[in-house]
Amino acid sequence: MTELRRIVDNVHEQQHNGMSTGCVIDEQLKTIIIKWSRRATFAGLMWATVLASASFAAGNHHVYTVQVDESLDRLHVTAHFAAPVTYIAARSNSAEQFLLGAQDCDSGERIETAGRRMATPDAGISCLSYVIDLRKAAKAERRNRSLAPDNIIVSPIVWMWRPRLGRRDDVRVQFLLPDAVQVSVPWRPIESTAHTYVLTASPQSGSATAIFGRFDAAVTNVAGSDLRIALLRSSTDYDTAAMVDWIRDTANNITLVYGRFPNPAARIIIIPVATSPWRRDLPGVVFGRIVRDGGETVELLIDPRQPVESYHSDWTATHELSHMMLPYLRGEQRWISEGFAQYYQNVLLTRAGRYDEQYAWQKLHDGLERGRTSVPEMSPNEATGADERNSRMKVYWSGTALALLADIELRGRSNGKKSLDTVLGQFQRCCLPSVRTWTGTELFTKFDSFLDEPLFMNLYRQFADTPGFPDTNPLLGQLGIVLDDGKVRLSDAAELAEIRAALMARIYTGAPGR
Repeated sequence: MTELRRIVDNVHEQQHNGMSTGCVIDEQLKTIIIKWSRRATFAGLMWATVLASASFAAGNHHVYTVQVDESLDRLHVTAHFAAPVTYIAARSNSAEQFLLGAQDCDSGERIETAGRRMATPDAGISCLSYVIDLRKAAKAERRNRSLAPDNIIVSPIVWMWRPRLGRRDDVRVQFLLPDAVQVSVPWRPIESTAHTYVLTASPQSGSATAIFGRFDAAVTNVAGSDLRIALLRSSTDYDTAAMVDWIRDTANNITLVYGRFPNPAARIIIIPVATSPWRRDLPGVVFGRIVRDGGETVELLIDPRQPVESYHSDWTATHELSHMMLPYLRGEQRWISEGFAQYYQNVLLTRAGRYDEQYAWQKLHDGLERGRTSVPEMSPNEATGADERNSRMKVYWSGTALALLADIELRGRSNGKKSLDTVLGQFQRCCLPSVRTWTGTELFTKFDSFLDEPLFMNLYRQFADTPGFPDTNPLLGQLGIVLDDGKVRLSDAAELAEIRAALMARIYTGAPGR
């Protein structure tokens, strides 16, 4: 039984650090049960099974109340735990400097900290209260420098002190807010209770943002999914209604894959950046990223001076939202997720009418060429872990090449009935949004389970660990992509010209949206 307990403790530690544990649990428990079945009594085997079930079936449900003061200077947090806990920690090593004090709210005894961990008594505590210096934490966040004083970004990793969360544990967090003050967090909202959310174990691809203050917020429905949009304020005003329209249009682009949006409750944050009156050449969207931490959030940094049309023609938001069609992948396989998003940003902006077909194929061709010449001595898996300044194009375009090869093969072998779109649609129905980290082989094995004949794992084995780059030029020729002095020309007489046209067409013929 010591071995079982060791696995349970190890898995809890991995879950607190945001690591995938589902397959680890299954395999290690299976190994132990086999050992017990060989050498133990039936009662012993049953005891092992009971312990395993108790550890993973019955979740702990903790309740937090977070009171935000009128001046946005302090957070007053009270936590009631499902059972006495001995491990309470923050995820950030700098969290201790923002903690003004903590105590056991049952006994009144002060709780000391050691780094990012609280020194709880051996018997544990059932209730914790603590105070966070919100203003000090805000000063440590660079993005706040361009925002209005009453708009504050502070990651939960510096202010949420909590126990480890197992796969079935959760934290219910209710915010008590002054008038006109709002909060935006990545966690799943509870519609029946105001300002209340549920935090569960999840991947931690980055540090999620929590936003406090007097900012604009909207919820827009796209194909049955509610997108929660936070629009932060700066010294430069911008048309927030037009921004909501832009986000809705971009999210609708994503539905052109399989008729639904991949996440029923995603969050979008619009962050205006500091601008210089001497520089007017910045794009509308300066930077974007997706964060999988407690939920899925897309953060978009914008230049608020730019005209609204510049946002609609920008690819960044479509790229970041396209990431939601795949789960979070383990670090060295990031080339898959970046490549699929790169592929679909061009396909979807064409289907939506923002790009014409020739322009999209020009961008795809040029990108694939950049990927081909980037660190040719490395495989995609190697390039993902290398210096990004040298390997970035390899990382972003290797997955694009694989997506293109798979999509055309699926369309050709099925006479247009199947495609990468339909595979992703089936994957969304079974597996998204996902609360764990996947490997590339897990993902492609799942994709192949939707097909009569394997495809994705064959491509993965062929390219993932092979130096060089997938040779897409013969396929581009068959699609009718003709080069004249580096400029793409489309030939409708090519063997696969009809597949090329269908790929970019704004026609959805799959299952109806939910």
